[in-house]
Amino acid sequence: MDTLSISSLCFDKDQFMKVGMDKAINNLSIPLGQLREEVLSVKSVMEDAEKAVQHKLLARSKIREKKACLQRLININKSVEKMEVILGMRGLQSAEIIENDDGEIELTGQQIERVASEFNQLQYYVTQSKGLPLVEKIRPRIAAITVTLQHSLERMFKESLQTNNVDMLRQCLRTYATIDKMRDAEALFRKVSVAPYMAEVISERFIQMNPQGLKGMFNKVMEFIPMHCGLIREVTSPLFSSGSEKVVGGYNFMVNAVWPEIVSSLESRVASIFASGNPDTFHQKYLISMEFVDKFERECGSQSSVKRLRAHPSYNTFMSKWSLPVYFQIRFQEIAGSVETALMNPFNTATGNNGFKLSVFDTIWNALQMCWKDQVYITPLAHRFWKLTLQIILRCTTWISEINEKPTNTENQSLSSDGDKATDDKSPPVTMAQMIFLIGDVDKLYEKLPSMFTKCIQVKLSSICKDTSFLTESFEEARSKLIELQDSFCSFIVKQVCGLCSAHLKSANDIPRLYRRTNREVPSKSSNYVQNAMKPLQLFIQEHGDVLQSSRKQQLFADIFTHIVQEYHSVSSDLLTSVKKMEESLKRLKMMRKSDVGLPQSSQGLSDDDKIRLQLAIDVRKFGEQIVSLGVEKDQVKGYAELSELVESHVKKTSDELLTELKKIAKVREAEEYNS
Repeated sequence: MDTLSISSLCFDKDQFMKVGMDKAINNLSIPLGQLREEVLSVKSVMEDAEKAVQHKLLARSKIREKKACLQRLININKSVEKMEVILGMRGLQSAEIIENDDGEIELTGQQIERVASEFNQLQYYVTQSKGLPLVEKIRPRIAAITVTLQHSLERMFKESLQTNNVDMLRQCLRTYATIDKMRDAEALFRKVSVAPYMAEVISERFIQMNPQGLKGMFNKVMEFIPMHCGLIREVTSPLFSSGSEKVVGGYNFMVNAVWPEIVSSLESRVASIFASGNPDTFHQKYLISMEFVDKFERECGSQSSVKRLRAHPSYNTFMSKWSLPVYFQIRFQEIAGSVETALMNPFNTATGNNGFKLSVFDTIWNALQMCWKDQVYITPLAHRFWKLTLQIILRCTTWISEINEKPTNTENQSLSSDGDKATDDKSPPVTMAQMIFLIGDVDKLYEKLPSMFTKCIQVKLSSICKDTSFLTESFEEARSKLIELQDSFCSFIVKQVCGLCSAHLKSANDIPRLYRRTNREVPSKSSNYVQNAMKPLQLFIQEHGDVLQSSRKQQLFADIFTHIVQEYHSVSSDLLTSVKKMEESLKRLKMMRKSDVGLPQSSQGLSDDDKIRLQLAIDVRKFGEQIVSLGVEKDQVKGYAELSELVESHVKKTSDELLTELKKIAKVREAEEYNS
């Protein structure tokens, strides 16, 4: 019952609130509608007022523009009439106006300056009023004023140059600057002063008649600057101004008048100087011309002026006339072509005085030097000559690799073979003499290259490249490739010489035959085979010793002796083993016979086997002496110490005992000779 009554009360409250809100909203809708209509009405009135104001403002703006335009037109008309009066073009002759003999009006400097000032304002008004009928109607009068003013300025400019009147020239140039016709003044100077002078100087006839040729012509061109540009530079450049008068800025007669006329005259009258057909003549003319350009740039007076000169179209035109790529291509064919021609017959004897034995290396050296000769090298082509230098070195390296892969003539090899045998199309094998020349020339070229780089290449490249460390690295990398195969060639030489020397070492096996059962005296000198074994090496030194450098020669000798010692050690070891076996065999035989009769003994108390061992030791000692005599230390010969120890360890008696025995022998011989 309680729950029902509470819910019913809540329901009645909601109905009551709903009925009250609807009534309140209905009561407010009418006033709100009236307020909306009033707001819209006010908005309409405001928009109409704004449009009216905007219309009036636009009308006033147009009126103001028309007034300004009208004022400009009035000013144009006044300016034109004023200038016509000053110039005497309306028939109102001024007391200051003077007519020359030709009836032309001559104006004073002040009049010209007044006209110029008025003309400058007129130009502004005309620009602002472009397209108006009155302006188009009055334009012929403006053109007439312009012509008259220009004629007056030209007369004033010419007169100031002829009379060297600094004040007049300054006033004239200031007037040109006022009317923004500075380029016209520079063009006028080029026409009246520069062009006549250059027409007389720049010509083929002048070059032919002058003892110095092209250089003499350029020297005459440079004389124009002090003769005819002194007054101009005094007025326009603070560097040459001598007075306290203010310099007239904005002009650059050297860049905009003198230089373009010089280039134009060179192109039209002496175009032959740009011809690249003859590289020597082209190089000479190019250097003379660049020297002239350097002198001209120094006359410009400032870095900014030089920059403007180099940015001028005529400067780029002048530089592009020099066909440097064509010149380099001709030089490339000369230099690279000579190298390729030499590689066709690389083992011909060199005829130059560069110290090379083979013609190919003499040609390569001359080619490398030619790249950097003063008569060939041109700075703008530095990168191309640098590349060509590396290409020549690498081309030599490639050829050396090809030689290393070719077969060698090892059959019936003679150490006295001529190194200048011409190769034919079948590419005959390389002889040992040719390979020796190759080794010597590679070492010589490798040694000479750093000096050329430091004294020649680096000096020229340092002017355009401050950091040359990377160039040094590139050069050393290319240079190092030259000697990569030197060890391979030296190994071949060592093998050939050792083969001839080692053949005589086998004669050491004849030593037992000389002493066993022969009752020969104790050996005191070396065997003949030691001398014979050294003869091929001595012949090699005699024929080719001056070809190789001392360091290479010493290393080569050390390698040769090392290989000979290895062979000698093998022969000696076998010989000593054989002697030892024979000695032991004889001892066993003696013991079996149990007899006092043994093998024949020498009167000196040395057995035959001892003599054999002693002879072998003497031979090895003599061999060591010959090693030292050739300038090679025994320590440099690998295996010699082991060989010496091998033979000395088998000698039973000490050196003192042997000396005593030898003295006894000498006394016995003296007694026999005395008795006889």
